[in-house]
Amino acid sequence: MGDRMTYAGHARALMVLGLPLIGSHLAQMALHVTDTVMLGWYSVDALAAVVLGASSFFILFILGSGFAIAVMPMVAAALGRGDEAQVRRDTRMGMWLSILYGLAVYPVFWWSGPILLALGQDPLIAGMAEEYMRIAGAGMIPALLVMVLKSYLSALERAGVVLWATLAGVAVNIAVNWALIFGNWGAPELGLRGAAIASVVTQILTLAVLLGYAGLLPALRRFTLFARFWRPDWPAFVQVWRLGWPIGLTGLAEGGLFQASALMMGWIGTVELAAHGIAIEVAGLAFMVHLGLSNAATVRIGRAEGEGDPVSLRDGALVAIAMSLVFGLAVVALFLILPERIIALFLDTAQPRAAEIIAYGTLLLAFGALFQIFDAMQCMALGLLRGVRDTAVPMWLAAFSYWIVGIPTSYLLAFPLGLGGAGLWLGLVVGLAVASVLLMVRFWRGRRSPPARPPAAPGAALS
Repeated sequence: MGDRMTYAGHARALMVLGLPLIGSHLAQMALHVTDTVMLGWYSVDALAAVVLGASSFFILFILGSGFAIAVMPMVAAALGRGDEAQVRRDTRMGMWLSILYGLAVYPVFWWSGPILLALGQDPLIAGMAEEYMRIAGAGMIPALLVMVLKSYLSALERAGVVLWATLAGVAVNIAVNWALIFGNWGAPELGLRGAAIASVVTQILTLAVLLGYAGLLPALRRFTLFARFWRPDWPAFVQVWRLGWPIGLTGLAEGGLFQASALMMGWIGTVELAAHGIAIEVAGLAFMVHLGLSNAATVRIGRAEGEGDPVSLRDGALVAIAMSLVFGLAVVALFLILPERIIALFLDTAQPRAAEIIAYGTLLLAFGALFQIFDAMQCMALGLLRGVRDTAVPMWLAAFSYWIVGIPTSYLLAFPLGLGGAGLWLGLVVGLAVASVLLMVRFWRGRRSPPARPPAAPGAALS
């Protein structure tokens, strides 16, 4: 990071990197929203099937994305050391692991129908979801490779192209959906299968854009990222594996907390589940900002760690935490001052039960305001820990917080103690609060020495 930076300098650097990442995360959410809305226009059964299929895809994607996310701090640290060969090694092995994972999980997509039936899903919807997942599963490898390249380019502080590529993907997805779901512009009317094809096309085109940028931009050619791509580099492969699999499981643990809350809310009632879905979507939009700042912090902290600059590491961490807190407090105010208007944006207020959903959603957003700060802090703590390549212990801390504390607390408060949906969300608050405290303590007081740098593979400089 060069000369000693002021706090304002750290804040400026974090925002320059963080804003495009925040935008790309929000655009990524827009892909899901457009699929849901457009299939909702097509048919109720198609909408139910895509919710089931897309959520299953997302769970498997989150598990496999750990290898891609691991590339970000590893490349940042290598750049901090001035080791450009290691940048190439880590990124390529992240791509290798992503490809191998995508191949390994495709059978789950192919035989998803029997799996969904075994989980008690409606046979008609399970069959439709299987149709969707057999096609959409082909997009797992390009989707994961896009994540690797996003991590690589973000670590190089070239996140702007990530934003524009994701926005272009949203536009492509809408256009192909419009053609293939409804049979517009002379295309066949494929319904649910059309949405799956649109997702795969979007992922492939986004990958092509990022591959072209990473491989052809003159400023990046010195990394020779794709030269002899087929050559294995086992030391780097093992290091990316060791850092990446705990990240994937950590994401799965947090996702499981929210999936379990949705399942339990469904036991309470339809209005409550609808309000829960809207409130979670609103909280998710706010979370994208924290996630973008956390990603930017991973890069900045990783660079400081690679340069051996503990003062910049500490100052950068403090600034990142402060910025996430400030945004979190702004969201708290918004959730408490304008909850009815926020919930109403997602509804046709002329619907018979809209008033009930708005009233219940308003209650849930009050709890959403309560967990905003905790959610911001656990997300930022994970980003900081990844910056110093500490992922295994945080995985166990997250699993304990979400599965041992959060989910049982939600159940206990909601059902035995009779608090209903409010109890479920209070359990989320408790789980996130425990995670935020444990993970922050881990960063500031725990063992933060990174794993040993992988030894140079034979011919690594030329590979």
